[in-house]
Amino acid sequence: MSSSKKYWKSVEELKDSSVVEALKDKEFAEEIPVDEFLGDEDSLKSSKTSRRDFLKYVGFSTAAASLAACEGPVVKTIPYVVQPERLVPGVANYYASTIADGFDFASVLVKTREGRPIKIENNDLATIKAGGGARVNASVLGLYDKNRVKRPMIDGKNVSWEEFDKDFGKALNGVSGDIVLLTQTFASPSTTKLIKEFYSKYPNAKHVVYDAISEDAVLTAFQSRYGKRALPNYDFSEAEAIVSVGANILGDWQGGGYEASYAKSRVPKNGKMSRHVQFESNLTLSGAKADKRVPAKPSQQKAVLVALYNQIVGGNSTSNLPSKINDAVVKAASQLKKAGSKGVVVSGITDVNAQSLVLAINEALGSTIINVKDARLTRQGDQKTVERLVEDMNNGKVGAILIAGVNPAYSLPNSKEFISGLKNTGVSLSFTMREDETAKLCKYIAAAPHYLESWGDVQFTDSKFSLMQPTIRPLFDTRQFQDCLLKWSGNTISYHDYIKQTWQGVLSNKDWNQALHDGFFESNYPLETVVADDSNYTSVDLNSAAKNLLASSKKANGFELSLYTKVSLGNGEQANNPWLQELPDPITRTTWDNYLTVSKTDADKLGLENYIVSNGALNGSYVDIKLGQKVVKNVPVIIQPGQARGSVGLALGFGKKEGMQKEMQVGVNAFPLYENFDVNQNVSITKSEGVHEFASVQMQSTLAGRDDIIKETTLSVLGKGKEAWNKVPEVSYNHQEVPVTSDKADVWTAFDRSIGHHFNLSIDLNACTGCGACVIACHSENNVPVVGKDEVRKFRDMHWLRIDRYYSAGDTFKEEQEKLENLGAFETYDVIENPAYDNPEVAFQPVMCQHCNHAPCETVCPVAATSHGRQGQNQMIYNRCVGTRYCANNCPYKVRRFNWFNYAQNEEFDYNMNNDLGRMVLNPDVVVRSRGVMEKCSMCIQMTQKTILDAKRDGRPIKDGEFKTACSAACDTGAMVFGDVNDKDSKVSELEKDDRTYRMMESIGTKPNVMYQAKITNTTEA
Repeated sequence: MSSSKKYWKSVEELKDSSVVEALKDKEFAEEIPVDEFLGDEDSLKSSKTSRRDFLKYVGFSTAAASLAACEGPVVKTIPYVVQPERLVPGVANYYASTIADGFDFASVLVKTREGRPIKIENNDLATIKAGGGARVNASVLGLYDKNRVKRPMIDGKNVSWEEFDKDFGKALNGVSGDIVLLTQTFASPSTTKLIKEFYSKYPNAKHVVYDAISEDAVLTAFQSRYGKRALPNYDFSEAEAIVSVGANILGDWQGGGYEASYAKSRVPKNGKMSRHVQFESNLTLSGAKADKRVPAKPSQQKAVLVALYNQIVGGNSTSNLPSKINDAVVKAASQLKKAGSKGVVVSGITDVNAQSLVLAINEALGSTIINVKDARLTRQGDQKTVERLVEDMNNGKVGAILIAGVNPAYSLPNSKEFISGLKNTGVSLSFTMREDETAKLCKYIAAAPHYLESWGDVQFTDSKFSLMQPTIRPLFDTRQFQDCLLKWSGNTISYHDYIKQTWQGVLSNKDWNQALHDGFFESNYPLETVVADDSNYTSVDLNSAAKNLLASSKKANGFELSLYTKVSLGNGEQANNPWLQELPDPITRTTWDNYLTVSKTDADKLGLENYIVSNGALNGSYVDIKLGQKVVKNVPVIIQPGQARGSVGLALGFGKKEGMQKEMQVGVNAFPLYENFDVNQNVSITKSEGVHEFASVQMQSTLAGRDDIIKETTLSVLGKGKEAWNKVPEVSYNHQEVPVTSDKADVWTAFDRSIGHHFNLSIDLNACTGCGACVIACHSENNVPVVGKDEVRKFRDMHWLRIDRYYSAGDTFKEEQEKLENLGAFETYDVIENPAYDNPEVAFQPVMCQHCNHAPCETVCPVAATSHGRQGQNQMIYNRCVGTRYCANNCPYKVRRFNWFNYAQNEEFDYNMNNDLGRMVLNPDVVVRSRGVMEKCSMCIQMTQKTILDAKRDGRPIKDGEFKTACSAACDTGAMVFGDVNDKDSKVSELEKDDRTYRMMESIGTKPNVMYQAKITNTTEA
């Protein structure tokens, strides 16, 4: 396979569009209307203004604008009168803690400056990786949300905690019906123990656990087979064959966190790597990274799973699937049998029968990839108990309900029934950070703290635990759910002391202080866990499960909807976070929206379209989605290559209104379509009126059509030598071809880089999953502003790091050109619809400033605002920059960003930088840029200099791995490796010599300090 394939970012690039062609060639699709301020040719000829006077005027106005642009705000500081103990100004402190919001669970390190948490990083001591990389990194911003509930409230009025306790205690003691604690999954041994102690004070109390995105089918199947309500654990690092049926294992599937182990098996070692086959309807991150992706509707996925079960467990090879899908199933089954214990099957089908078959298949394989002994406990929601609760509330059986960490008035599929039941409940209380849809309906609102202000413990698996500790004093008058339960139970101890008592003598070889310092520990001590009502569950007969699953697959009609969660918003818990709202979706490259993904074929049948307007922005049609009597109106449409025909996709977590800043009230609420907690539904779709304006970056900074953007080959070709697939480009020297890396190819005298540090960043395209954690980490570390939907539509986003997503049709560029030659636009559609639309290949490529050693930007700056540093970084001197944008025009990688406005303290951009609370997240080591300057990736120079100074202070050499950038530190998969190439023993120096290594657009001779490892696909079938 050659790397000269045609890559395309958008389906619009496959159309005969003059706008798209203009975007490829120049910055603006429309000509700048110079006649409006300079006059037309005739008026200029008749003007009496001389050329000298004109240049005087232009020179004065340019100088004035430059001075205004360079004028930064003056902020006066007040020194400490008494400096806090153990706090050194300018030096960061780090604390180990844990995020556990009911959806995302992760052990983290919290970076604080002068007592302010400003950044979330990975806790390298943790032996389990949890999901939500981008959301976890962005969670620090939620601490400084100006929309937080700041104190307890009764009937919408602020009160003191003393008054709150007195009034609520009196109401609770007068309750005649059940007292229900409706909570998120805490996965907290101490909280479970505490709730049981609460029962002793209130014997009529019950605990109901509710997950907004339910894993009930998996939990029930696991309990039926192994006697414990938990999730199976997976370690893909040693996998040889991975077959996924509707499971986005690189997303939020079963709590997420599997990308790190997955990436280990996907990076070629000694000529071997795993083979991944993906059956799915929506194009997901997992489908994008798979070696073979098979589009299949949800109903077909059920038949696929039954066919796999029959071939591996039952020995039957017949199925009624379409021939292409059936052929893929047969080959996948052969692959699994060949891999044996190194093979694994996973599924995202929300059906107990399906999940029971998955467990049986893996047992038959003897799979060591799945771990049922150290099962995951981060999902504990009980679907049947939640449904029964809603019935009891409406029947008057519930006297009081205490809601913690969940928003059922927004996220329950039958939210209307819940709301009517809530109104029928005498006492209602919500522990919440925001006055959301549920809190608005409750009499009592208990202001809850952020996790960075809280104590806690989390049990990830049977043996792996993590501790949560506050990293700042509470910003507002808040109190934890657990502290309230202790107080209302008559216990005077604090929750901090209660946790210490719970873990006394149970911390293996660690004491409390050591465990708190590390934040993560392992223990085999049996602790309290949530126990489900066993009467709800019976053992599953596998033969009956297969028959029932096959029967349900034949009941599909209309369009088959697959609900999913985005890497940005997840279940919507952090929907008020502007960093996450502006994070482009890795597949569609669209921000600030959810939308219905539709195949090109189905879009044509329904008359739906996407099109690029004159300024390059993307517009699209609206549809109404109907499920039974429920209708979700005006859902925007994205025509998605790879979407299985007859299926559509829609993201959950959007459409929140209450407790939300106006700018973040975007998208539509898809939870009403989440009927019976099933992500797959049969719906009808009709086109509605209007045009939706998307904030999409898919056509911005496109490098499509340039040589050597992405290099890829197959595992079988990899062993044939670098020259066969990764040849160094050549240029002419004295009529002879020489490698572009040769000194003869240089017109510049090379700098001497042999002394001191020389930083390089390596990015492995096999390990990169496009998750976006690096983008958010860069935002957090470097004070990158949020610009909002309108500015993103104008291609003015400020991301220093973007993750380009390219489609390709599997042909070489030359072959595709010949195939499409002399075809009109509509004929082109027909030719390329399969596979370009139906099932394209996908590649992700993080792109930041390449820090070229021969940087084109440096030579064109008239004021030397951009220059080259001794250590290899291309540097920006912001107070020199006058905003000519010559550097951006001369950058072949399109990685520079221009500040069109002041984004800080500007009401037009009412995000975190516009209020005193939100600005507390800013990193004082990095300047906040003013209007009129260029900005870009600095390779986190503040981090590299601190590492050098720390080593100098300690009088020691710097160890390999100490040098990091924000993006490399955030990358769970190890795709990004940063270091000093002058250290010949460093990992980055080793990667530089790897056969897969190449530089992007190396032929132009810029000599970047960012290198990539080519993408390798395992096409070998059993």
